[in-house]
Amino acid sequence: MQFSFPDGNAIRVNCRDSAALLDAVRGRLAEGRGFAIATINVDHLQRLGEDARFRAAYAAHDLVCADGNPIVWLSRIAGRPVALAPGSDLVLPLAAEAARAGLPVALIGSSAESLALAARSMQAAVPGLRVALTRAPGFPFDPTGPEADAIIDSIRASGARLCFLALGAPRQELFAIRARDALDGAGFASIGAGLDFLSGHQRRAPQWLRRLRLEWLWRMLSNPRRLFWRYAKGFAILPGHMGRALALRARTPGARRQP
Repeated sequence: MQFSFPDGNAIRVNCRDSAALLDAVRGRLAEGRGFAIATINVDHLQRLGEDARFRAAYAAHDLVCADGNPIVWLSRIAGRPVALAPGSDLVLPLAAEAARAGLPVALIGSSAESLALAARSMQAAVPGLRVALTRAPGFPFDPTGPEADAIIDSIRASGARLCFLALGAPRQELFAIRARDALDGAGFASIGAGLDFLSGHQRRAPQWLRRLRLEWLWRMLSNPRRLFWRYAKGFAILPGHMGRALALRARTPGARRQP
């Protein structure tokens, strides 16, 4: 599934599901190849349409999976179906891949307290996991500024090979590409609120709401002043993307078999 923009940048959801993503990460960790993971959702899609710098960084990511149900639905309309692979659900499986390979991880973002709790939670869930670095940058974090340089130096010194970024979009995606290019063989996964869920600083939607595809509603109601207009702007772009998905399906016979 691919989302194209007038400036020529294209964002391709190139991981059909979480299993495909984990398989790709496993191979890259074994080979010592750096990578950046993005988890696209409607909020990202809306921002991508407005922010050229964000588009360029997103297009440079090595692995992209579907973090929201609307992305999954658009992929089905386009005849190029992908499965839901939320970033929050990927944290522990990715950590398990690092532990299995004997490689340390870093946790970047959120707050110092949340990172400490998340690290303990991850180590309890993933035997053998080594957390080599936790770093909570100041706010607002500038992914191109001196603090970003200092964090890259800290990651290099720690020896971490897989870094979880909880910096919020677009900061985490911008930083991921900069850090991947600066560090040889390190991987970066932008997972948003995933660490705060593990630490207990944010409460995730109950499983029954997730099964009903209503996690977005839970999140919006948890912080309506911040999230109402974000979701409204996201939903407003869906008709246009639906039309482009239908056009893609019409142009590509047999596309439903392609990711």
